[in-house]
Amino acid sequence: MREAVLSGDTPSSSPFAAQAIRQRAEELAAALPPLLIEATRVAATVEQGVHGRRRVGRGEAFWQFRRYSPGDSLHGIDWRQSAKSDAVYVREKEWEAAESVWLWRDDSPSMHYRSAPDLPEKQERAILVLLAIAALLVRGGERVALLGSGGRPQGGQSALELLAQSLMFPVAAAQDASLPPRAELPRFARLVIISDFLSPLPEIEAAVRGFSAAGAICHILQILDPAEETLPFSGRVRFEGLEGEDSLLVSRVESLREAYLARLAARKGALKELALKTGGTYALHRTDHSPQTALLALYEALAQGPSGYRKD
Repeated sequence: MREAVLSGDTPSSSPFAAQAIRQRAEELAAALPPLLIEATRVAATVEQGVHGRRRVGRGEAFWQFRRYSPGDSLHGIDWRQSAKSDAVYVREKEWEAAESVWLWRDDSPSMHYRSAPDLPEKQERAILVLLAIAALLVRGGERVALLGSGGRPQGGQSALELLAQSLMFPVAAAQDASLPPRAELPRFARLVIISDFLSPLPEIEAAVRGFSAAGAICHILQILDPAEETLPFSGRVRFEGLEGEDSLLVSRVESLREAYLARLAARKGALKELALKTGGTYALHRTDHSPQTALLALYEALAQGPSGYRKD
């Protein structure tokens, strides 16, 4: 897993570091308009195949009755329905009011891996999917914010542009982060977490359970390169760690394939179980597959609530 990740390019120090950073910044800035266009196109493709949705909220149309819970407003109690039994019921209405969705993507070095030149880096795909889901949410009247950016949830096209800027130029505290930062979110907030989830599992569990304990619902999207899913290498291979790990030289890598795939399957199963136990959802996406499939999985999760495991 992350302790011995597949090989890839890693940043190196240079006397011309300042110049390199400025050049990278200019490249990122130039990529913003095409990135937003691509994210909007992907969102539009998914939107054409998805019908309207209904959510609990402050709309005018009746949705359902449910039992009163501590903290519910007394104004929401339906006394006529409550009089029919010994329980007290609240009248819920169809979702119409805009809600806020918090978004986060892994910015650690391992996300820069790709096994072939014609594949996107995991981070590139994560940014594209994150912007595309934001576009869908904004079109639905919701507000979005990047967790850890310091910004508040906003709606409209300006929210997408701000989100893109925050993604391409993260604050110092968010750079190289492999797990979302601790933050106080509103109760019942929805949080989308996009990562390869190759960090130590106890750290991942602590982060997700922390948000869940505060009342947030976490939607997990794991993004992997196809080589990370299949370990297609053979013969003598050296694996270079992307995050300070020691390199690993394997004389016959095919001899490790079965054990590697079993360990990866266990990691996926643990993530799925974690999502279900905390009331969230889990989906898996490979970078050699269409981004629309990952976007659809996220959109359905946000629209319908917990739905368990999904692989595209």
